Amino acid sequence: MTVTTSSNGNGSAPAETTAPGKGKEFVNRFGLPTATAIVAGSIIGTGIFALPSALAPYGLTSMVAFLLVTIGAIALALVFGWLNKRVPGSGGPYLYARDAFGDFGGFLTAWCYWLTAWIGNAAIAVAWVGYVEVFVNKGHNPWGSVAIAMVGLWIPAFINLSGVKNLGWFQNVTTVLKFIPLLFMATVGLFFIKSANFGKFNPSGLSLVGAISAAAAIALFVYIGLETASVVAGRVRSPERNVARATVWGTIACAFVYILGTLTVFGTVPHAALINNTAPFSSAANAIFGGTWAGQVMGVAAIIAGIGCLNGWTLICAEMPMAAAKDGLFPKEFANLSEKEIPVFGIIVATALASLITAFSYWKFQSVFTDIVLLSVLTAVIPYIFSAAAELYWLIVKGRVANWPHLARDMVVTVFALVFSFWALAGSGYQAAYFGGMAFFIGVPIYIWMKVQRKEYGETAVVPVDYHVDNSNGAAGANGNGNGNAGSTTGTAPLAGSHATTDVGGLS
Repeated sequence: MTVTTSSNGNGSAPAETTAPGKGKEFVNRFGLPTATAIVAGSIIGTGIFALPSALAPYGLTSMVAFLLVTIGAIALALVFGWLNKRVPGSGGPYLYARDAFGDFGGFLTAWCYWLTAWIGNAAIAVAWVGYVEVFVNKGHNPWGSVAIAMVGLWIPAFINLSGVKNLGWFQNVTTVLKFIPLLFMATVGLFFIKSANFGKFNPSGLSLVGAISAAAAIALFVYIGLETASVVAGRVRSPERNVARATVWGTIACAFVYILGTLTVFGTVPHAALINNTAPFSSAANAIFGGTWAGQVMGVAAIIAGIGCLNGWTLICAEMPMAAAKDGLFPKEFANLSEKEIPVFGIIVATALASLITAFSYWKFQSVFTDIVLLSVLTAVIPYIFSAAAELYWLIVKGRVANWPHLARDMVVTVFALVFSFWALAGSGYQAAYFGGMAFFIGVPIYIWMKVQRKEYGETAVVPVDYHVDNSNGAAGANGNGNGNAGSTTGTAPLAGSHATTDVGGLS
């Protein structure tokens, strides 16, 4: 497909919108606030409300691990922002892996991420039910639990199916509502901390390094979802600016409430009472205000957090396979869009699969379900590794023409993000790695089937969308040659919506 455009005077090519399902652009798109809400809303689910209890056995040592994990998460956020500037469009890690490593790398990334998304939704739904049952179905009748879980999964699905405007509105509202109590705990709550509640710095019995590593294995995964703005980049207005900003700002906002909120819980709930506590934030709120009403408010916040998180991830479940399907690497049904530009097939399939595994978990093999959740975490890290590797590969091969300070900065951040991703991979444990390897390679015969359907043998070239850009204005691409495509001399951009830039990275 060729899109003819004219220069707008600053070297960027204003992409024309195309018919739904045919091109890479969307008519109905959202701005920076909603993109940031998708990032923050996808990161903050029900897990944060149980995290302090999981970290409690390691005492304040876990806060050191938390800080290290946060640095790694921000490094990944920066890398995703830079990648989107060079390879814009919906699909995020899939696009970056395919651009750098071809069809097979792109497919494996999309496959792993798709597994992560819908299995992760099942895990969120189960945790969400636990908070809802504080108020209803207190006897935990399995039929009632399954019914509540179905409500939690399908309400976000119907909101997504109703259109971008509604899902954006719902995401903004739920993100604000769940941020308010967490922000309170991360700010005002700090004034109620009592040092006696902290207990020993390292009560785990492990060495300092061992305790930090063990705590990091828990904390490593609370930032999964930081890449979601890049996954839906084709739906974001001015993605060359807003995706990077939403990714970094959303991650930093979550880091702020995560770290300080957890510190408040550690300092307001006695250490012995925090271990095995099923609602640590509720206990901290009750300790601050007295009584039980404050804890119930935090329970409501957890319910809102869960449903908002499911809303964002329901879209993500369909967005990446949609991008892969447009390139013939996923079944073509995933690429079909409704009149409201929604990938209906992808949303329904992912929600149905999440519903099945959620219902199954309430009747049999609860421990197996927990293992599957760990598997979904592992499969989430694989796209991170592909993305960081794609950025490093580009910097080594084509990024050397950039200004040296920028190149050095980007190399350091990208290498750190890659190492962080491998650390996350190791932290998932041997059992998750075993089953993760199985899930990873199950994608191979599916890839073969897709290639047979396309009647192809071997690797096919990644063909960018052609732009006819007037370079007479002196606009420069990322390599300074004025063509709008990083490292190319053909005057092409990776996908529709690409904008020229003179910097390899950055948020400007």
